[in-house]
Amino acid sequence: MSNAGQSPDITPQLLLRAYSIGMFPMSESADDPNMFWVDPDERGVFPLDGLIVSKSLAKVVRSDRFVVKVDNDFEAVVEGCASSARGRGDTWINASIRKLYGELFHMGFVHTVETWTPEGELVGGLYGVAIGAAFFGESMFHRATDASKVALVHLVGRLRAGGFVLLDTQFVTPHLASLGAQEVPRDAYLAALDAAISREADFYSWPKEPPVPGEVALRAVLADR
Repeated sequence: MSNAGQSPDITPQLLLRAYSIGMFPMSESADDPNMFWVDPDERGVFPLDGLIVSKSLAKVVRSDRFVVKVDNDFEAVVEGCASSARGRGDTWINASIRKLYGELFHMGFVHTVETWTPEGELVGGLYGVAIGAAFFGESMFHRATDASKVALVHLVGRLRAGGFVLLDTQFVTPHLASLGAQEVPRDAYLAALDAAISREADFYSWPKEPPVPGEVALRAVLADR
């Protein structure tokens, strides 16, 4: 991994430019006010036609156990992603990152996919940045079994429906690998990135309301298989 140095004065415009050339910011910890650019030698991606959906997960998605919303509560999703939980390391989401991505959310470049209980409790979700036909996944969390996986299925279905061609996941963890994430060399990633950001896509090809049924999301994910 290459590290391009600390950058305490990142603006939303600079952040978008960084994503467009293959870089993204991180912080050492939630309490560290500094950020640094990261440019991995191997980049994690989800092939949009290769998400692994087990039979049990497909059953949960079809059941609509969770109400899946988009762009409904950015602050709550980031708080969920930043909160420590069993099995997760210390968060890298500091106050500056929250502010930056919050600004990009209001500018329309950041999106959330959220899983809620029918009673109105947020139990999982994810957020990321959309530029052209590329979506850069930033972080995800869950407080209920399968809640983040259901959000991911809905995200991939929405991206496929909207004409996206690249889903970036930065790094590949064992958990993400079990769902189909792969590592690609930087040069191959940059070529795919250039092609993706030069294309148009529509995150709202499925409207924000009403919530998309799980069967519809699953059908989009598994199309052509």
